[in-house]
Amino acid sequence: MRSLLTPWRVTGGIAVLLLATILILFSVPSGQYVLLPDVAHPVAPLVKVQGAHTPSGSGSIYFLDVIERHASELEALFPWIHPNGTLEPANAIVPPCSTTQQALQAQLQEMAFSQRVAATVALRQLGYHVAVKPTGVVVSQLIAGTNAPCKLQPMDIIVAVDRTATPTIAALHSVLGRVKPGAIVALRVRRGGRIITVRVRTIAVPQEPGQALVGFAPDQAATFKLPIRVSIDAGGVGGPSAGLAFALEVMQKLGRDVTHGYRVAATGQMELNGAVAPIGGVRQKVVDAHKSDVDVLLVPAGENATLARRYAKHLRVIAVSTFKQALRALATLPRAG
Repeated sequence: MRSLLTPWRVTGGIAVLLLATILILFSVPSGQYVLLPDVAHPVAPLVKVQGAHTPSGSGSIYFLDVIERHASELEALFPWIHPNGTLEPANAIVPPCSTTQQALQAQLQEMAFSQRVAATVALRQLGYHVAVKPTGVVVSQLIAGTNAPCKLQPMDIIVAVDRTATPTIAALHSVLGRVKPGAIVALRVRRGGRIITVRVRTIAVPQEPGQALVGFAPDQAATFKLPIRVSIDAGGVGGPSAGLAFALEVMQKLGRDVTHGYRVAATGQMELNGAVAPIGGVRQKVVDAHKSDVDVLLVPAGENATLARRYAKHLRVIAVSTFKQALRALATLPRAG
């Protein structure tokens, strides 16, 4: 009697088993996140400025975004599934002891603050007086290997250390300069609408053994009093990296020809002193810019610009360290045809 296991049936069984394995791996979350390109977002519809002018010329400004989501085991095992994707450890996206929702909320707070900074930088560049009052030091990013994760949360605001007020980053550094590494410091923290006290054991700064480190990257918290109304609605996108694009658009709205006829994509975190700080997801943002067929991509100088040029192909990449440098670089481009 001939066997019922014909070659076709064996092949079919293997195919079914393989498909089931793929489906299982695709449905099971891994311990990593995948960063994927989104699209370039036109900034003009998002920015409203009191006394805005009708834009002249055909240029436009875009901000760039990255999709972050939990990677499946299949995507973690075979990263080539997403040629333009990047895998990151989960704790690089969602800090230890935080939930996904808390991480998302922190990103939205970063976006809101970056909008106020962008408006301040642009208005000051145009000669307006903007009153800025420092209100503490923001926990921008927690540092692994220290005692801060799980004690602090992203977007906490440190207002005092050991009962000494720390309205600025300089004040925080000054207080910590008197602390011996290994000592426990009492941090007075504004978290949401509450004020709490958090105790954290410091460690030594690797490059400066006598300097105490709490374990987070600081940003300046402040309140702003703008001389004219500026509102920006990013539509639920989080993070601080659109600051440069927003600052450029505020100037464009107030009559300055920023784009000079070009389609300009910009990414970079704006700081109150006008510096353009590095951002993440550069590879995906270059893809965003390609999708929208922009002419110019502004990126923070240094590693960000080096990585952007690696994937830029024909796209013109301009590295900038400050807002003034970004304006000057665009102004010196050949007039767009």
